[in-house]
Amino acid sequence: MGNGSALVAEADESDASFLNYTPRLAIVTNVEPDHLDHYGTREAFEDAFVQFSRLIVPGGLLIVCADDDGATRLGSKALSEGVRVVSYGRGEALAGAERHVRIGNESHVAGCARGTLDDGSGSYPVTLNVVGGHNLLNAAAAWAAGVELGQEPAAMAEALGSFVGTGRRFETTGTAYGVTVVDDYAHHPTEVAATLHAARERVGEGRVVVLFQPHLYSRTRNFATEFARALELADVAVVTGVYAAREDPMEGVEGNLITDQMASGVFIEDRFAAADWVAEQARDGDLVLTVGAGDVTELAPRILERVADR
Repeated sequence: MGNGSALVAEADESDASFLNYTPRLAIVTNVEPDHLDHYGTREAFEDAFVQFSRLIVPGGLLIVCADDDGATRLGSKALSEGVRVVSYGRGEALAGAERHVRIGNESHVAGCARGTLDDGSGSYPVTLNVVGGHNLLNAAAAWAAGVELGQEPAAMAEALGSFVGTGRRFETTGTAYGVTVVDDYAHHPTEVAATLHAARERVGEGRVVVLFQPHLYSRTRNFATEFARALELADVAVVTGVYAAREDPMEGVEGNLITDQMASGVFIEDRFAAADWVAEQARDGDLVLTVGAGDVTELAPRILERVADR
């Protein structure tokens, strides 16, 4: 716990527990259907975010990504109910927003994401020590929040460069014989795609090899097609058995529901066998990722060890 005047929390929408907060400031990066095992329908899921926006204290601020359709709908609804809203993104501002933070001059080199943040009052360069276009979007939201809380815009932009990532968010496990292993928590198709785009930016001429463990039978069933499209961004994609978490198995739902819709996806149900197969396939210059919200994280060190022992 820090000593500053602001308490920053990552709110969890999976079980609607984010409705226990009454924030002074809230950032919503996207509103895409997920956790339908809890909510049942897309409409109920989106309505929970509307309820969340109503919990912002009077005079508080909602910051939404204008590049995301769901977040845009939320922002428009909040504006109609008298909530202050700031938008951010690469494209156009949310109609009626108090201001818009636009990302410009975007580039991705040598493991860094660079760009400018412009809210109409000035343009501020930012260099992040993390990869991925999604991190530039996150940086724009964080910058808008910092400025709202009284930080000087240029100093806030410079401070973003000190962020070096967090656990299980494109976290490097290590490198052996030219093979770099990275672990990531992505477990929704859009997150998986963002992670693989970031991997492509980082690896250059090398291959992107992903070992993906689906999380929840219901999510696998609902988004198998979307997962297949996302995983095809990799050069090599292996899918393991589903990590059940809080669910019982569902008949006919396994990782092959995803790979059956891919041109060259590989399904290996046993996660340890999948890790060993990936280690055997990995070669100098590859970026290998273990991806998912379950115990797939335990496989990153195993792959690295197997590569080192070859």
